[in-house]
Amino acid sequence: VIARDNFYSKIRSSRCVVPLLRSPKSLAPRTVFNRSHLTEMWRQRRLSNFEYIMQLNVMAGRSFSDLGQYPIFPWILADYASETLDLNDSRTFRDLTKPVGALNPDRLAQLIDRYNSLDGFPEEQKFLYGSHYSSPGFVLHYLIRQEPFTSMHITLQSGRFDCPDRLFFDIAETWKSCLTSTSDVKELIPEFFTCPEIFCNTNHFDLGTTQSKVKVDDVKLPPWAKGSAHEFVRLHRLALESEYVSNNLNSWIDLIFGYKQRGEEAAKAHNIFHYLSYEGSVDVDKISDEVDRKATETHIQNFGQTPSQLMIKQPHPPRYPRVEATCRPICQDLSKLKELRCFTPKTQFGGYQGSKDTRARRQMEQCSASIH
Repeated sequence: VIARDNFYSKIRSSRCVVPLLRSPKSLAPRTVFNRSHLTEMWRQRRLSNFEYIMQLNVMAGRSFSDLGQYPIFPWILADYASETLDLNDSRTFRDLTKPVGALNPDRLAQLIDRYNSLDGFPEEQKFLYGSHYSSPGFVLHYLIRQEPFTSMHITLQSGRFDCPDRLFFDIAETWKSCLTSTSDVKELIPEFFTCPEIFCNTNHFDLGTTQSKVKVDDVKLPPWAKGSAHEFVRLHRLALESEYVSNNLNSWIDLIFGYKQRGEEAAKAHNIFHYLSYEGSVDVDKISDEVDRKATETHIQNFGQTPSQLMIKQPHPPRYPRVEATCRPICQDLSKLKELRCFTPKTQFGGYQGSKDTRARRQMEQCSASIH
């Protein structure tokens, strides 16, 4: 640490000129977020739900290059059993106002009892959930069928695939586990809305057979996907952009990136994770004991990291209703095309243009033909 500080002081001295050592603009996540104006664009429906969540992840330090800080997306559906997906029924969707761990009241009661029994812990180190909604293991769990994540999963499991019963092989069962298990509160990743290949064992890996004699191969999809991974992704993305999600996504953002991520509001929302998962909770360089420092670093790297907090005090504003959205196509109402007027310069190349009325009529015909 001393050598690092000395090196930094030397290159910052006037005798050593290093260009662009420090960015002229602040890279602090909250500053970047406040200057971005992306929230207002999303509220005006100029930005899709998917793109906005992706931008929030990037500003909060999440990256596809780091499994420990992989982008986070929400579970949005609660119906993985119906033959058809009704996006107009609120019962089809997951409650976005609660973290995954609080969706099941019975499990939440067990977790609260355990939380209250942590008497030997300082108040700031007590946690409701021992696991996290995003970690390297969860990312590899979802992406096991595609390289390079297959090899990374094998490395994580000491040179072999994990037990077949613990692999990702059924979406409905995975959702059920997230509702019932006291150690499973994981959210989703962007590929659930973009990449059907993650559900297909196109490389024909031998993933084993479960205790119930089910061979693990392609992921078992909900009935409404009609056996097609592409159809699942299409409908899942459609659900993400639905009115229900648009009207409630701000509540989920408060839990993951906003004012309910930490502190008193997090406690009220039952959104408390292990203290080492939070940014700035510990200064690893100040841990003098080598064993303790190594254990702390291992925990942070492998058991989940909470994104940088983008909003501290205020709730995230909701999206404007569709009728109030300010961004509309010019030709939204085709019946009003006759009112459209085209500018025509007085002098046109190509010879005689005809009378003013003739030119206007011809341009209107061309506009209508191009629309239809």
